[in-house]
Amino acid sequence: MKGSDGGTGRSGAGLTRRQVLKGGLVVAGGFALGPTLAACGGSDDGGGSGDSGEASPSAGPKKGGSLRVGTVGGSSKETADGQIGGMTVPNIALTRCMYDALLTWNTDYQLENLMAEEVTVNDDASVWTVRIKDGIEFHNGKTVTADDIIWSYKRIIDPADPKTGAASLALLTADGLRKVDERTVEFTLTEPNAVFNEALGYYINCIMPQDWNEKDPIGTGPFKLTEFRPGEQFKFVRNENYFGQIPYVDDLTIIEFADTTARVNALLGGTVEAISDLPSAQVEVVENGGMKVLDAKTGAWQPIYMNLQSKPFTDVRVRQAFKLIPDRQAMIEQAYAGFGALGNDMFAPFDPGYPADIPQREQDFEQAKSLLKQAGYSDLAVTLVTSDAVGSGVVAAAQVFAEQAKGAGVAVKVDKVESGVIYGDRYLSWPFSQDFWYTRNYLTQVTSSSLPDSPYNASHWENDDWFAIVKEAFKTGDEAKRNELIAEAQKIQHEEDGLIIWAFNDQVDGYNPAIGGVVPDKGGVPLSSWKLNLYYFV
Repeated sequence: MKGSDGGTGRSGAGLTRRQVLKGGLVVAGGFALGPTLAACGGSDDGGGSGDSGEASPSAGPKKGGSLRVGTVGGSSKETADGQIGGMTVPNIALTRCMYDALLTWNTDYQLENLMAEEVTVNDDASVWTVRIKDGIEFHNGKTVTADDIIWSYKRIIDPADPKTGAASLALLTADGLRKVDERTVEFTLTEPNAVFNEALGYYINCIMPQDWNEKDPIGTGPFKLTEFRPGEQFKFVRNENYFGQIPYVDDLTIIEFADTTARVNALLGGTVEAISDLPSAQVEVVENGGMKVLDAKTGAWQPIYMNLQSKPFTDVRVRQAFKLIPDRQAMIEQAYAGFGALGNDMFAPFDPGYPADIPQREQDFEQAKSLLKQAGYSDLAVTLVTSDAVGSGVVAAAQVFAEQAKGAGVAVKVDKVESGVIYGDRYLSWPFSQDFWYTRNYLTQVTSSSLPDSPYNASHWENDDWFAIVKEAFKTGDEAKRNELIAEAQKIQHEEDGLIIWAFNDQVDGYNPAIGGVVPDKGGVPLSSWKLNLYYFV
């Protein structure tokens, strides 16, 4: 968000990134937007929950059926507003099903056009021009025009009520938006930004009609919302006029399960055809139950945050010591059951500027003890705040870290809290906590999480030398030079910031083999980045 999509973590008039998540299924007020869907389980021409046996390799996509998907529990605060819908995993799913951005990331994490037909940029990367495809329609049949694009972006960057993606558009003002013709918009930035197109591909920077209404929300996405029950479930029907791949299934239901066991049992019992965030410890159970596992290698990460505004983490020696505590491979094996790759306290591993030449940081208790002694913290006790809401394996990772920390003479108390607590009023102010991020490239990521005014700077990282390098990188059109600057910036963070990035977690989901169109996605977002329009019964 996250992320992903993803100052103070505020979006809109005060929504945090995943504000007030509930620990259980919430009976919440919502609204109905159409006729009740047919009972889940499939139609005569499509399948439904269908046969759990392995599908024939020669079987192709079939149109029809009712697809039911289980996801982690969310919140009664969930919204159908696509531009602030990055608070919870189910809300991200809703946003991706209902709305589209101008660009998107494919399964190999390469940026490509979505609504856009063509994207061009001037020599110094200060003016970007986007021409959209002809004939794209909103769910009500109205054709998308340049006016809708301008309205959408003005809404996102509104200083009085900035939406979730505003940080990624920091160099764009309302005056910088100009209509060239009915399908073309010009974005003039206050400063050059060589990676502005990545912000255009952030799913939360989606296009909405000028008359968008929260009581009757519409977008351009492959599915139309018919029932909205925050914290409980969402229902959709196929958008027959979608400009991309029209969904194969007739309708879609996304059901929220706060309890992990209940979510797995729903898959095994045929209540749903797919689930997000399958706990790695349950992979064998699911496979033995005749289901399939989607294991996507990603650049997603679940960091341990040290808050630079809170002692003892104000001292860089303490931060460096804590980065020497984890046996990272052991954490991957114990917390993720091996479903992850080593992290080296740097994010954005798919960015071409990622400095892979930096030696892998290893566990070193003696050096950690020495640094802590120099900082005056030989006998140190801290509390690590965690929650199941952060993601599969996170609580286990906290417990493994706490056990390992004993070797450095550090006592770590693991405080497991409910989702509404970790992402409640104290979110971004915990001294020592965990969070999650999906795959992003470096400069796009720092706009959300590392700049002084970033909305989700949970470590409260500030460094003037680093900031100067990052600003220069944004302005550098030459990719090779920009990559050198990114590597230099990453090295500074590697040594001094408040992030323990011990692994890049696989995105592990489960699904019934009666479902086709399920492919791994490097972006780290569940279930092929919620591209459920590609799913079909076989």
